[in-house]
Amino acid sequence: MNNRNIFGFAITLCALFFACTHETTSPNTVNNPPTYSAACSADTAYFVNEVLPIITSNCSMSGCHDAATRADGVQLTSYSTIIRYVKAGNATGSELYKVITDPDPGDRMPPPPRSPLTAAQIAKIQKWINQGAKNNSCASACDANVFTFSGAIKPMLDTKCVGCHSATSPGGNINLSTYAAVRTVALNGKLYGSIAHQPGFSAMPKNGTKLSDCEITQVQRWIAAGALNN
Repeated sequence: MNNRNIFGFAITLCALFFACTHETTSPNTVNNPPTYSAACSADTAYFVNEVLPIITSNCSMSGCHDAATRADGVQLTSYSTIIRYVKAGNATGSELYKVITDPDPGDRMPPPPRSPLTAAQIAKIQKWINQGAKNNSCASACDANVFTFSGAIKPMLDTKCVGCHSATSPGGNINLSTYAAVRTVALNGKLYGSIAHQPGFSAMPKNGTKLSDCEITQVQRWIAAGALNN
């Protein structure tokens, strides 16, 4: 059986769980140690700040590639597990990039009925790989005084939440892909309660790092101001 047939078979199995999968490859020899920058640069893609949240939201949920399920033997929860499917400096040669850009819905990740990654998310992952696929991070550029829906809330949710809470795959029956849907959970208290990890709410992002204090404050202030579509 050729590699494409093997990969297609794996996708079919994982799709039964509304999940996503990858072809297993040999461990990448690149093992860059964690690096931290005091300031974020617009010219650099950061694994911890940008790439990992995208993958966590879209792939490492229960039934797919979290630590418990490991669909098709693949876990995508950390730098050490994700780098196995990456060729540093070569996005087009990386299995991770190939499956998120595959034009065949039957082969691409995430598989239907989940939505594909957005062009911006794919470009971010491509940039990160081509820049060396470093295990890097930077100080958050978050500004708690910026809390408009278009300028802060939607970009945050798109990166860290919508993969699990899209219109086609609303985890917990919660859709965070549109303003109207977000406004509903904002006004009923579920959005803030979940991201603030308050008692009685399911802590979110699930399987991901808790939002920063600044991000939580942005959501809190947006809700307090009326949860406007601004």
